[in-house]
Amino acid sequence: MIIRKAAESDIPAISELAEKIWWPSYRDIISDEQISFMLNDMYSAKSLAEQIRSGIEFLIVERDKLPLAFAGYSLTDPENQVYKLHKLYVLPTEQGNGIGRNLIAQVSSLAKAKGGKILELNVNRGNPAHHFYSRIGFDIYQTLDINYHHFVLNDYVMRKKL
Repeated sequence: MIIRKAAESDIPAISELAEKIWWPSYRDIISDEQISFMLNDMYSAKSLAEQIRSGIEFLIVERDKLPLAFAGYSLTDPENQVYKLHKLYVLPTEQGNGIGRNLIAQVSSLAKAKGGKILELNVNRGNPAHHFYSRIGFDIYQTLDINYHHFVLNDYVMRKKL
């Protein structure tokens, strides 16, 4: 297994991973309509290219050149050196094998090397992943309801000191 920085040439793989991961992961949490909308809004080739150009760095996890997971992060609060983990997704067949933990460790290391003091993420309050984040050192910082087009995202903002 390797973790490497993703390039724009990896956009199709990231988009395909998102499609394979979101449906089984979110079907019991949000509506199919919202899943379809958000996949199109955040994981189309155009959207991913814009995210990369805006400064979000993507990492991809591969085994035998097959993509298994990805993460995306960026500096969001330069004054307080807060980095945000915008995305962390692992194929359902690979969850529980340490890939998510390794990705977060890699993002933490990269952010810390750039002067980061805090790693922050948003997770849907109904997503059992928030328990995983708690186990690896994240604490709930805020509870937010975020208007996202014609949907409302019911999130925890979780933080971990680097």
